[in-house]
Amino acid sequence: MFRILCESPRDWDEVEALLDLAFAPGRTALSSYRLRDGVPPIAELSLVVRDDYDAVAGAIRYWPVRVGEAGHAALLLGPVAVHPTRQGEGLGALLITESLDRANKLGWHRIILVGDEPYYRRFGFTRAAALKLDYPPPTNPDRLLARALVPGAFDGVSGMVRRWTDEADDQASGSSPASS
Repeated sequence: MFRILCESPRDWDEVEALLDLAFAPGRTALSSYRLRDGVPPIAELSLVVRDDYDAVAGAIRYWPVRVGEAGHAALLLGPVAVHPTRQGEGLGALLITESLDRANKLGWHRIILVGDEPYYRRFGFTRAAALKLDYPPPTNPDRLLARALVPGAFDGVSGMVRRWTDEADDQASGSSPASS
């Protein structure tokens, strides 16, 4: 039996150890980590799966990002990881499906990730190149994927995916993160 819970401060070290195991310690040098630097993850979308022994079997996190000069809000999905002893049990799919549903209920419109298109296609993600989205290097453009949670969410949205700044950015735009 597995339980999906919002990640809590007590989970942080265990999740970081899982991410090191799944992706290797050098993961923090990737361009996605530069977009996350100094930006807190979205608490309601950062989930863990705990098993019968109360061990973290999987985790997913989301981070706010901006797209283009207009600063359209989007979510950056990732990382998502499942402990090697639990892979193949559908936990990654469970985390992704649950978190996408929660993101939609929270009013987010756009999700971006860097990952394997054949895997993420089943969750509605497509290559972002057709949307004219760019991502900080070094990133293989074929691995940049996007999904609109509402029809037309990417209409008129193009440009570089960039780091979320701060609350002043929101106040200046006069809009919520989900609607900008």
